[in-house]
Amino acid sequence: MTENHLYEEIIIAGFGGQGILLAARLLAQTAMKAQKEVTYMPSYGAEVRGGTANCAVIIADEPIACPVVGKPDSLIIMNKASLHKFYPLLKPHGLLIYNSSLIEEEPEPTSSIEIQPVPANEIAVELGNVKAANMVALGAYLNKKRLLTIDAAADSLPQVLAERYHKTLPVNTKALYRGAEFTKQYSYKIKT
Repeated sequence: MTENHLYEEIIIAGFGGQGILLAARLLAQTAMKAQKEVTYMPSYGAEVRGGTANCAVIIADEPIACPVVGKPDSLIIMNKASLHKFYPLLKPHGLLIYNSSLIEEEPEPTSSIEIQPVPANEIAVELGNVKAANMVALGAYLNKKRLLTIDAAADSLPQVLAERYHKTLPVNTKALYRGAEFTKQYSYKIKT
């Protein structure tokens, strides 16, 4: 693989019920529709709702040899326990998107990384559905990395959202765009 080719490893993590796997599926589906190579590897506790949940997604221009993500390029972290677990694994010069609604203290930088707090729960509540916090965080990631477009993710939503939840398509779509808008207004980088 040459250096100009895309190879992005992402971990999305939080607790069960936060829509971690849905956000990861949407990211993977959007990348597939953009003709990218994709792996999607979910992991969750037996209790699911309230337990831990995380998903590794790899997006590349060329075939992916291994779906395991050891040192992610980017993290989307929705709760404090997941921050403590996955933050030490983030590659230098990586991107951390974290839900500042549930993670009050700012993470300590361990290398030159980009840290983007997003009050995902608060934004989702403003939109009328706290369960859309996952889409707010994903929209923030998509805007920061610019590997895929928000429009493409919004177009992929009906394919990943179960039909019985299609009534939530408008709020989830708005949440993607609001997450992206938030990063345009409030963005900063921390270096050590």
